[in-house]
Amino acid sequence: MDRELNYNYRIVKQFTIATVVWGVIGMLAGVFIAAQLAWPALNFDIPWLTYGRLRPLHTNAVIFAFGICGLFATSYYVVQRTCQVRLFSDKLAEFTFWGWQLVLVSAAITLPMGFTRGKEYAELEWPIALLITVVWVTYAVVFFGTLIKRKVRHIYVANWFFGAYIIAVALLHVVNGASMPVSMWKSYSAYAGVQDAMIQWWYGHNAVGFILTAGYLGMVYYFIPKQAERPVYSYRLSIVHFWALIFTYMWAGPHHLHYTALPDWTQSIGMVFSLILLAPSWGGMINGIMTLSGAWHKLRSDPLLKFMIVSLSFYGMATFEGPMMSIKTVNALSHYTDWGIAHVHSGALGWVGFITMGSIYYLIPRMSGKREMWSVRLVDLHFWVATIGVVLYIASMWIAGVMQGLMWRAVNADGTLTYTFAEGVKATYPYYVIRFTGGLLYLAGMVMMAYNTFRTMRDGQPVEARIPVLATTHA
Repeated sequence: MDRELNYNYRIVKQFTIATVVWGVIGMLAGVFIAAQLAWPALNFDIPWLTYGRLRPLHTNAVIFAFGICGLFATSYYVVQRTCQVRLFSDKLAEFTFWGWQLVLVSAAITLPMGFTRGKEYAELEWPIALLITVVWVTYAVVFFGTLIKRKVRHIYVANWFFGAYIIAVALLHVVNGASMPVSMWKSYSAYAGVQDAMIQWWYGHNAVGFILTAGYLGMVYYFIPKQAERPVYSYRLSIVHFWALIFTYMWAGPHHLHYTALPDWTQSIGMVFSLILLAPSWGGMINGIMTLSGAWHKLRSDPLLKFMIVSLSFYGMATFEGPMMSIKTVNALSHYTDWGIAHVHSGALGWVGFITMGSIYYLIPRMSGKREMWSVRLVDLHFWVATIGVVLYIASMWIAGVMQGLMWRAVNADGTLTYTFAEGVKATYPYYVIRFTGGLLYLAGMVMMAYNTFRTMRDGQPVEARIPVLATTHA
């Protein structure tokens, strides 16, 4: 017996477009500040254009604008398709879109003006932080409300990852955001000293763990099987992967504070749990890649699968490198150097960027009533340009980081430093130029995606959300 599903694709389309637009903006900011590191005069002696103000704008635009808009789009799409029901509330979903855009525009205005709490990934001052809380609670109501009214008994694993990301981010944001306002745009943390640092990096590393990992694994477990037209390689492994990752990540934050005033036992806990993280992380990577078993030939002609599978390769690389960098002896060399920048961007550009782009490329034609993108060849070109850009970026920063660490710790026979800090900066200059070139290529790929999106949606038709399906059919 047939029945009719009525999905809300309007909100998915809105967040899909926002993902592409904010991607261009965030990556443009990143390329500009990369250029400033090579050519400092590019701040033009204008306070609003200094590196210290634009760098948090870049991280917020890429993580919270490009990244989370992509998570909104995909989670709203996936939860409807896998639960076979419309979103819990169209009005609340619409509020999450416009509320989140207000958060992002407010960040784009206040950060260049110098209004900041000075916390990594948590710079936005208290009025904006309160708005984030309201939007996020609404997001949770829409997502979990949809799960509750599902027509399918089983909760598909992608929704487990999306749900964990939503709950964890709410907890992290509220605890780390506790502050005492002293004016409209100034507040002080509720914590002090080393406690403040510990809470901040519990938040900061779990922003990586739950936004930049768990959320995007939700994309992996839905869009790779769909695009490959193959079931998940091991559904049992996906559940083990989920619980192991969720439990372990929460303890890893102190590895950001090695050789600080944080108690040594706390640093060691962070290191141990970071090393344990390697197992579930690689389990998830292998599960995603092995989903292509019997479909490897599709990589020759399907650029969306190229994005998705290469993203998992970068996920494996970043989740091997992170635990290694958490080892205290390795950290003594890597910390405060550009090695950390290479690690972050192998994850951000290669893992998060590629899986988001692949998933959004999957959604764009479906949100436009089309069978495929306006130009599949342009998608393929985007993949290769972006891949070359990532490799240039992370390779240059790896080399620069190891070189910096070795130069800073080199001592003469009499115990004096062999190199001055300025000599280290001079030696790093060529690698900053290469990093800028890699970032420019990655941005060029994002501009291609924006143009392709515009042409696809301009030529497309309004999507019909009413889809007749068999009552026993799964999304």
